[in-house]
Amino acid sequence: MLEQIAIFLAATVLIVPLFKGLGLGTVLGYLIAGMLIGPWGLELVSDVENTLHFSELGVVLLLFIIGLELQPSRLWVLRRTVFGLGSAQLLLSALPIALLAAAMGQGWLAAVVIGVGAAMSSTAFVLQILAERGELTTRHGRESFAILLFQDLAVIPVLAIVPLLAVGPELSQKGVDWLGIMRALAVIVAMVVVGRQFLRLAFRGVARFGTREIFTAAALLVVVGTALLMHILGLSMSLGAFLAGVLLADSEFRHEIEAELEPFKGLLLGLFFIAVGMSVNLGLIGEQVLLVIGLATALILIKFAVLYLIGRLAGCRSDAARNLGIALAAGGEFAFVLFSLARDHRIVAAETAETLVMVITLSMLLAPMLFLVC
Repeated sequence: MLEQIAIFLAATVLIVPLFKGLGLGTVLGYLIAGMLIGPWGLELVSDVENTLHFSELGVVLLLFIIGLELQPSRLWVLRRTVFGLGSAQLLLSALPIALLAAAMGQGWLAAVVIGVGAAMSSTAFVLQILAERGELTTRHGRESFAILLFQDLAVIPVLAIVPLLAVGPELSQKGVDWLGIMRALAVIVAMVVVGRQFLRLAFRGVARFGTREIFTAAALLVVVGTALLMHILGLSMSLGAFLAGVLLADSEFRHEIEAELEPFKGLLLGLFFIAVGMSVNLGLIGEQVLLVIGLATALILIKFAVLYLIGRLAGCRSDAARNLGIALAAGGEFAFVLFSLARDHRIVAAETAETLVMVITLSMLLAPMLFLVC
């Protein structure tokens, strides 16, 4: 175990700063690091599944922090841009991608999941590059943020619904567990109604009588506890963490909680990207090189065309609409989570999921090059 930890840390320290220095982003560095040390690279680490499952806590923490930043007042101010542009982008991008997947032989349910997953972009990837280029306050930077914010919100119900759509003999024999769905909804409502005051009182008590380490432990307990509760109910762990974050978004402890959890989120999310890189089947490059390159190119072109059209309809100048399309044309990290979830619940075949991960990864590899020409 210590050897694997050392390998992960060494790969992170040696490779990620190199990619950041080249302007290619840290997410891409993590993915390449995973490819190098994984089963299809130097074979330094082989236990991909367990690493991926453990590192999913990084995605859970990411959703919690996103929830912390979504103050209702802030969301209300941005409502037209977020829900208008965001919903248009997601629907208009997912539809042609889903039709393409269906035309290639995927069932309607798998095609929808593929369309929605591929329509997502990388919040961490895009915002970091825009920040490095000083473009967050530009027209395309603001609208990119609004669309990414809607995608982050849309991820929550998508991750919650996918397990309920699982196919297989168990579902055909038992049918949909409506009682379980109602129980899950009741728990969510109870969290929203009761959780806000309870969590604030709990953190006030910890802040008054505990130490900084206890405060950090309490924050982690809230994230892990809510994620575990959702998991027991058969829903997405990210959903519980996101709800907990939203409940604490207006509390006086929001900034302190975010500061305490940010290092954990960064390291575990980095480990998640490394695990995704490790799981990328590089053998597909040799076996299906034209298919993977063709699908990645099609993905970028479809999303660019949709985003350019949306930008122009929203009143952007041609250059701003073009930059918006370039910024969000690639796939994102939530596609990895969604396709992995769909594979585990047999909505998408394992071979198809591997190909999709390779396509999304390749699109993210190409994205920084697109930024260089915009």
